[in-house]
Amino acid sequence: MSDEQPTGGRVGVFGGTFDPLHIGHLMIALEVRHALQLDRMTLVVANDPWQKAGTGVTSAEARLELTRAGVDEINARIGSPVIEVSDAEIRRGGETYTADTLEEMKAHDPTVELFLLVGSDAAAGLPTWKRPDRVRALATTVVVERGGRVGGRPPDDWPHLVIDVPLMEVSSSDLRQRFADGRPVEAFVPPAVIDRIRRLGLYGSTS
Repeated sequence: MSDEQPTGGRVGVFGGTFDPLHIGHLMIALEVRHALQLDRMTLVVANDPWQKAGTGVTSAEARLELTRAGVDEINARIGSPVIEVSDAEIRRGGETYTADTLEEMKAHDPTVELFLLVGSDAAAGLPTWKRPDRVRALATTVVVERGGRVGGRPPDDWPHLVIDVPLMEVSSSDLRQRFADGRPVEAFVPPAVIDRIRRLGLYGSTS
């Protein structure tokens, strides 16, 4: 972790490109934290996600800035730092692998109990991840289902929990296009994130 973080407890690990962070991400983070009574939720900003190689992902530094802005805003509204942001994968550099991130978090604090959030669309593919046995051993896998829709599941020998969250049809790719087209984004993206996007001139937006 780049900043001084609390230690111990039950911690959710929610990784992603967050390109950009939107209310769907924050809703999942808060819903899962509440359902599992986690002490906090960590959003891990990917450095170079291998699943998205060659797709033109926004720079890691910019995505980190957007994510921190949105998380600071939601924590201020709640009045407590229930969500935190990790730049561990960016500092580590290179391609992003969850096993490495979980190992680093455990090394930093061996007492922490980790809960890894995985979308139901990706759950069946967990055995194809780098060092899947370490992923399975280091964290409890939490499959996030949306709006009662039944999606994929890990293999039968992979312990996991399933948490259903409200369905919100929000797409980062659609939001990037909305910024470029000048269409409304205020219903989907926290104000602090919108401000940073326009100040940085990301996604073809203008101030």
